[in-house]
Amino acid sequence: MKILMHACCGPCLIYPAETLREQGHKLTAFFYNPNIHPYSEFARRNQAFREYCGRAGLTAVEEDYDYKNYLRQTIFAEENRCAVCYRMRLGKTAETAAQGGYDAFSTSLLVSPYQRHEELKEAGEAAAAETGVAFFYEDWRDGFREGRRRARTMGLYSQKYCGCIYSEEERFAGG
Repeated sequence: MKILMHACCGPCLIYPAETLREQGHKLTAFFYNPNIHPYSEFARRNQAFREYCGRAGLTAVEEDYDYKNYLRQTIFAEENRCAVCYRMRLGKTAETAAQGGYDAFSTSLLVSPYQRHEELKEAGEAAAAETGVAFFYEDWRDGFREGRRRARTMGLYSQKYCGCIYSEEERFAGG
């Protein structure tokens, strides 16, 4: 199956990418993360994504830093920001997959024990219904620690928070 894999960062991409490739799928990695704040954090994660893709021999596709659109959609919706963010990122991934002739799309967010899997699944299924491209759901949380260990071994940058301005505050200010 030809799959477009949304990647939130290099470290989270490792386990799902390797698992899918071992299963015989043809994978392209897709970096679209308008939620990441500040820009310096976005740039560091994008560099780790590129570095991993280069080492793994993965084709990498990237979208521009669309933070203004993210902020417009989450302002005054802070309590529901994760669902909004998932819809944005998976919607763009599904659109790109449809344009590129992919059989399915997925996301490396599914490796994280810190993400809301039911909301991710709902967003993926909604994007699939809108585009006609299947959402490939798999719970990869059992590989989270292994992916992080491998990232450290490779010297890849690993972030300390989800990425958005809200999670940055929660992580570092104890909000």
